[in-house]
Amino acid sequence: MEKPKRRRRTGLLIALLIFILLIAALLIDSNVRLVVTEYELSYANLPASFDGFKIVFISDTHASEFGKSNETLINKIIGAQPDIIVVGGDVIDHDRQPPLERQIEIAETLVDGLTQIAPVYYITGNHEWDSGGIWPLMSMLEERGVHILRNGYTILEAGGDSIILAGLDDPNGPADMVKPRAIVRGIREYGAAQFVIMLEHRNKNLPLHSEYGVDLVLCGHAHGGIIRLPFTDGLIGPSREWFPSYTKGVYTMGSTNMVVSRGVGNHTGVPRFLNNPEVVVVRLVASG
Repeated sequence: MEKPKRRRRTGLLIALLIFILLIAALLIDSNVRLVVTEYELSYANLPASFDGFKIVFISDTHASEFGKSNETLINKIIGAQPDIIVVGGDVIDHDRQPPLERQIEIAETLVDGLTQIAPVYYITGNHEWDSGGIWPLMSMLEERGVHILRNGYTILEAGGDSIILAGLDDPNGPADMVKPRAIVRGIREYGAAQFVIMLEHRNKNLPLHSEYGVDLVLCGHAHGGIIRLPFTDGLIGPSREWFPSYTKGVYTMGSTNMVVSRGVGNHTGVPRFLNNPEVVVVRLVASG
């Protein structure tokens, strides 16, 4: 009678060990393997010259490095062959780990690689303002030809057609800055019939953008919910709330699509699980 019990106990221990090893492998993979996520979005009002226009979107890098001098991240972006690259804030980390000077060096090396691929556009995140490193970071970005969108817009042109690319400053910026509603309304009024892409670090303003008919919103901030379990949109939000919304993928309200990046880095202290860091690629298709 003892031998069958011993065999069962041994079998259970082996099964437990396999389970632990599987979880460990998933944890490691979820935190070190950078993936590329591609979305194809169709619009009847997209100008024909922008059919196939490709945007690479990275957010929440938090001074992370994938490969020496971020070569893994840069090579992923090269492979996507973007028309423009968008950096969605939180390039540096308010915890100053590593120290701020080193964080800016990491950002500088990354930006030097990105600007060799395609035009680069940047908006601020909450960590830039919280860290106190916003101005040296801005200076470095400007010196390297990055287009900084601070509650404003630029016009992208192709084949005689044009679209609007706009960007909102993070709310952790200056207290006297214009509120998002006024900015979005003003941009939409300026380009009443134009296709509008809005860059915003935070991920909570889909109703606002839908109200004003913004066509595409690109944002991050939520880190994919950190731990992604079946039937959830992530377990932990950026304010440490449980079961957050709008953490990863495409969300649609009216005629507005909002694409939320899971981000590249992680500053939370909680390891990612089933939630790999990602480079987002958005390909626009003219369906009209």
